[in-house]
Amino acid sequence: MAQEPAVQAPTILVFDSGLGGLTVYREIAEARPDARVCYIADDAFFPYGSHSEDELVTRVVALMGELIETHRPDLIVIACNTASTLVLPHLRARFAMPFVGTVPAIKPACAASVTRLVSVLGTQATVSREYTRALMRDFGKGAEITLVGSARLAALAEAEFSGDPAEDAAIAREILPCFIERGRRRTDTIVLACTHYPLLLDRFERLSPWPVTFVDPAPAIARRVADLLGGATSAEPPSPPHIMFTSGRAPSAVLGAALARFDIGR
Repeated sequence: MAQEPAVQAPTILVFDSGLGGLTVYREIAEARPDARVCYIADDAFFPYGSHSEDELVTRVVALMGELIETHRPDLIVIACNTASTLVLPHLRARFAMPFVGTVPAIKPACAASVTRLVSVLGTQATVSREYTRALMRDFGKGAEITLVGSARLAALAEAEFSGDPAEDAAIAREILPCFIERGRRRTDTIVLACTHYPLLLDRFERLSPWPVTFVDPAPAIARRVADLLGGATSAEPPSPPHIMFTSGRAPSAVLGAALARFDIGR
């Protein structure tokens, strides 16, 4: 009987402006432990919200072409809400390979909310996009949705991950506008519309004025990746995942220890 050919391990490229996409990488690694994963942090252009739309499109499309040429991935995950809502259509038009984006998880949040008060916590760029407002119109299901754009949280999360934690008061100020009261009703669901924000989830939960459900899109992204790659997994030992910074910087000892928590290194 002829032996079936071995399944080749897929190569996945996970791309973000910084380290927030590690929250997505973690779920992908669990869903497809056989995959070869390369994580690209475009820290040379961080934060994306400080650049114009034209600058971001030009930057990410050109950089993606170089990354595809170098790494030859089978699938690319854009683990960044800002890049996904703005650049993803350009990437799909330019490159003939599957892309999985990251968009605000408004549909599941509104479906799960009991009080019908939902907040979307994202960067200023993400909450101002027409794409986000279209999601609200299409999937709001009658919920009152509050958009909260933070200019600081992504940078605070990046700094905390690198060993420079922010004061509680600074984080509390950024999340407080998410908490709305309407008589006896209170916000019960908050969409984390930036992949950096789950890095601060423990702080968010501790500093919240009342308990809420924080919706992280990472598990859904991992499921989509697994669906696109198919169910068969490779029996060969997986290659160690590695991270690359577009700035060329070498991680400090503190950052290296933080990366080790995600089982990823250079």
